[in-house]
Amino acid sequence: MASTTPQFGLSSIGQIFVRAKDLDRAVRFYRDTLGMPFLFQVPRMAFFQCGATMVMLGIAETGELDHAASLIYYLVPDIALAHTTLRGRGVEFITEPHLVHRAPDYELWLADFRDSEG
Repeated sequence: MASTTPQFGLSSIGQIFVRAKDLDRAVRFYRDTLGMPFLFQVPRMAFFQCGATMVMLGIAETGELDHAASLIYYLVPDIALAHTTLRGRGVEFITEPHLVHRAPDYELWLADFRDSEG
């Protein structure tokens, strides 16, 4: 008997948490350097909109949460332009834009950088 239960699968991200050591410095980086739309700030947290995803910068509340572990992949229409613009704003890149995968209908390019929090 075939199952008629719909398959469950995560298909979008609602919010990403990015740990910050210095919240004010991180807000300046995400707002002023990356140009991400700032939403609001409350004690120990700041919120930004990135397309359909909310990005929350926050100070870790416990030692077990105080570690660098965020990797965020941003979609940009022109990676060369994004790289040039962000480098001009002082962003230090770990890697230059490089082709990761070529498929018949798209190419996947990456350029890695660290945010203000390392």
